[in-house]
Amino acid sequence: MARSDSPGTAAPNRMAAGYLAEPALSADAGLSPSPPVAGSAADARDTEGMQAALALRGTPRWAQATADAELFGPHATSGFSCAAGVEIGPQTTPKTDALMRKSMADLGLSTSAIKRRYQRPRPFMVNGQPTCTPDWEPLLRRDGSYPSGHSAIGFGWGLILAEVIPDRAAALVARGRAFGDSRRICNVHWLSDVEEGRIAAAANVARLNADPVFRKDMDRARKELKKVRAEPRDCASEAGAASATDR
Repeated sequence: MARSDSPGTAAPNRMAAGYLAEPALSADAGLSPSPPVAGSAADARDTEGMQAALALRGTPRWAQATADAELFGPHATSGFSCAAGVEIGPQTTPKTDALMRKSMADLGLSTSAIKRRYQRPRPFMVNGQPTCTPDWEPLLRRDGSYPSGHSAIGFGWGLILAEVIPDRAAALVARGRAFGDSRRICNVHWLSDVEEGRIAAAANVARLNADPVFRKDMDRARKELKKVRAEPRDCASEAGAASATDR
């Protein structure tokens, strides 16, 4: 994922600078193996995951995946509201929203080097089926599929918020997992792309926890969320979408 690009539903936006003075720990730094070889068991598993995703087009899970594609709009962080039990966003929880948006670069850019190395074709390039963000398909064709930057961001956000609201940890980590799997549902990533994105996320959240500015912002978000009374909306719809099998 490039700093200036996002496979979301709106126009491209520039990713804000992250917390880490050094580049994010790349998935290329011994974290990720090469993508599955054609004809291997792992490749067959990816194909099975792709076929299962195609069957979900037009369902509530597809709609949720489309919403999860947006990383830069004002509602980008609100996708974690139901899991958090409070309405997250720039107006209701500005400190928490800022924490998530600033950490996005550290998480998402960690997949860039290995993406460039392998330039793995995305599922829609193989199966010829549409994605949930058709306007972004020309960009996605130029950006390697493995590993998923979206998955790294979503799972990383889930891990970070689980530290901020520990009593909601299980729901938040599950939401981060589903957020990344939305890319498989959208027909833009393979299952192995999504899974390796989670590995990159975990490694970089560990690095972020050693950064004093990040820890200070975590404390600010923690205090903010203890005071927030705005309840999340439309959680029944999200729960219905989540009932579809995530891998």
